[in-house]
Amino acid sequence: MTFLGVDIGTSSSKGVLVDASGTVIATAVRAHTVSRPRPGHVEMDPETWWLEFCGITRELLSDGARGARVEAVGVSGMGPCVALADAANRPLRPAVLYGVDTRAVAQIARLDAELGRQAVLDRCGSVLSTQAVGPKVAWVAEHEPEVFRAARRLFMPASFLAHRLTGAYVLDHHSASQSAPFYDTRAQDWYRPWVEAVWPHADLPELRWPGDEAGTVTAGAAAATGLAPGTPVLTGTIDAWAEAVSVDATRPGDLMLMYGTTMFLIATVTGQLRVPELWSTVGAHPGTRSLAGGMATSGAVTEWLRGLFGAPDRAALLAEAADSGVGARGLVMLPYFAGERTPVADPDARGVIAGLTVEHTRGDLYRAALEATAHGVRHNIEAMRRAGAGIERVVAVGGGTQGRLWTQIVSDVTGLPQDIPTVTVGAAYGAARLAARLADPAATASWNPVRDRCLPDPAARAAYDGLHSLYRNLYPSTRDTVHALARLQRDAASADFGGTPS
Repeated sequence: MTFLGVDIGTSSSKGVLVDASGTVIATAVRAHTVSRPRPGHVEMDPETWWLEFCGITRELLSDGARGARVEAVGVSGMGPCVALADAANRPLRPAVLYGVDTRAVAQIARLDAELGRQAVLDRCGSVLSTQAVGPKVAWVAEHEPEVFRAARRLFMPASFLAHRLTGAYVLDHHSASQSAPFYDTRAQDWYRPWVEAVWPHADLPELRWPGDEAGTVTAGAAAATGLAPGTPVLTGTIDAWAEAVSVDATRPGDLMLMYGTTMFLIATVTGQLRVPELWSTVGAHPGTRSLAGGMATSGAVTEWLRGLFGAPDRAALLAEAADSGVGARGLVMLPYFAGERTPVADPDARGVIAGLTVEHTRGDLYRAALEATAHGVRHNIEAMRRAGAGIERVVAVGGGTQGRLWTQIVSDVTGLPQDIPTVTVGAAYGAARLAARLADPAATASWNPVRDRCLPDPAARAAYDGLHSLYRNLYPSTRDTVHALARLQRDAASADFGGTPS
């Protein structure tokens, strides 16, 4: 008995084949890049999601010695995304990605004025931001009217895969709850008056929970993927919530930290906490609520630096960063290289490196980037606690947990221990775990035990307390300057593109 999980991420798609005990039998990865046609625009062709899913699945199933047929399929993906399709479910343009795409600033302001910022917060659980779906649909309506007139349906990576596999047009409640202002988190249903205000001809998907069955694999999908016809397929969800499932961080008091291209934090809470600095959503399971935060960059900055340094080995950079020591020999970095999501909520924020001298090395810069992410995590955690979230257990997941240095810095900056589970593959494993629960809800209780615990170093924590004050002061001190530079960047980009509006 095996279960398949596939996740569509920002920089790659990953798949895992897992047996009934939770052991990963095989993995497959397809690297990809997003399109950045203009500053602030981040897109991807939905057809890539399907092509990579088919390739991953065929690779995982290619070895007949791997055992029994796949009993169920779980899917997840980055989000919330806006993949608009016509009435025949054909994508009309590249998908507009989640909060890293910051194009809809003007539409956020307009909808805030029309609907009321507080009213949106009260009904939707979150204010409109670069993370929200509605303003991005409004951007398409204003800038691509022909596409908008043809647009009838909304897909995200998981729902697009579920549709291609089964023919069902469904979306999970959690993804919908990040689709402000379209979803009412109190009624847990689409809020038609605000859908009509933004997208009057929309045919929105049927709502289900991530672990609910979307349908079964059709004959056509079976031919494309190698899966058996009739195999159950889950509705799926956004990757970060699948990551939380992967490490069983879904009980009140749990906080999941996802170390990846971006950093994501999910606190499972009792009741809905509405604060404008964070995202309040329904959880991955019925009856659960989440308070979430997300940084626009984390691993993306370290990868950018690695490229600037001529793509040296990551292990060598980590060793140099470890030698740099606490405080990166007097550097403080703001990791806002693609704007920032929570709790700053400023698409015009920019990266800042303060304290540079000619004596600083690439190890110092790499260390400063890791510390910047840790300070951003602390900033989000402090906002969560002010909002009323009780954080009792922190679980780390994702590729950034490998090598220990990054997680140690985060524990030292925040003062919080982190549990590191045996399997840190992430969302694909979470999708497989949801698939296994479809077959037997109690089957996954023993999956993925904790293998290590990262404890804060008291001496480092004391040093980081002072550095955190410098970090927090740096943004307000440089905000006016970086906003002016962001305007210059947009003007330059507009000139390069013949003055096309952003």
